[in-house]
Amino acid sequence: MAIITARPRLYWTLQLLCWSLYALMGITIFKATGRLTPGLAVSQVFIVALNIGTSHLLRGLIRRGGWLRLPVLAVVPRLLVVNFLLALGTQFVISGIMMFIVGVFTPGEFSWLMLVLYSCYANFVFWLWSVLYFGLHYLDGYKQAEVDKWKLTAAVQEAEMRMLKAQINPHFMFNGLNNIRALVIENPARARDMITHLSDLLRYSIQLNSTEQVPLARELEIVEHYLALEAMQLEERLAYSLDVAPEALAVPIPPMTLQLLVENAIKHGIAPNPDGGRIQLVAHLDQQELRVTVRNTGHYQPRSGHEGVGLRNAQERLQLLFGPAASLQLTNSATEPGTVVAELRLPAGPGSPALRPALAAVSA
Repeated sequence: MAIITARPRLYWTLQLLCWSLYALMGITIFKATGRLTPGLAVSQVFIVALNIGTSHLLRGLIRRGGWLRLPVLAVVPRLLVVNFLLALGTQFVISGIMMFIVGVFTPGEFSWLMLVLYSCYANFVFWLWSVLYFGLHYLDGYKQAEVDKWKLTAAVQEAEMRMLKAQINPHFMFNGLNNIRALVIENPARARDMITHLSDLLRYSIQLNSTEQVPLARELEIVEHYLALEAMQLEERLAYSLDVAPEALAVPIPPMTLQLLVENAIKHGIAPNPDGGRIQLVAHLDQQELRVTVRNTGHYQPRSGHEGVGLRNAQERLQLLFGPAASLQLTNSATEPGTVVAELRLPAGPGSPALRPALAAVSA
């Protein structure tokens, strides 16, 4: 008999249609019992208008009271009281119409028992109206939740695919393999170390789409593998340092996030510079927040809409996982000329949803 508030035209159409059918049912009963008179037929018009107004009043109470956001056990007692009062009030008005307008019976023939019985019937009708109204709202909310769920799933899958495409760099792999090939004869021991670095990095890249977060300690291992491979290519042109507080090692972060920052630092800052440069990674806990800072030689020249697929993807993943509690910013240092600063902030308190799994992974 009602529909959600986002479709007012349909709401009013169903109100008129359903209460008209209710009146038609009353007319049919009167006719079947031989009690139908022109006055009774006309009275149904007043009854339809009264029920539409009363049910619309109930709708207003539901909306103003925010009952649609309440649990079922909190709504039922409210409806018990309101539906009873509305049913009793409408039957008083209908009794007045029958006595003073239609003249079906006189005041002396008024029966309190009949009023109670008709009020019980009206109460049932208003409960039916309420169930349909709340049911349609809950159904619509459930459908919207399903749509939002599928949208989020699709966004995560798309982000994962873009991340994989952006971060598995074939040129980096080919360069690494070529450098390792040159070392096989010159320095077999170092060649074996480089193969270990490369295989662990590849394994991590392939497995990263099966988990949303990994401990910072594991991510740092991959960063070290990556830096070792790049140092083999750049030689003395690359210097780096990692300064990580021990208490920060168990904090979960999205996989490949730090590796992306270090890769950007080398690709855009160190490699193009004939003199090379330095990368400094610092990570520590600040109250309930993990702060990771990556400084590198270079100059950041942002262009609107051209921030890079990898960086944009990392920002999207952070928003999906942590919302506004996380951030990733890339700027030129205000105090160190010729230095680019990437700052990553993540929630790291005991209430963080992924903190306990990460601690378990580290302790295991």
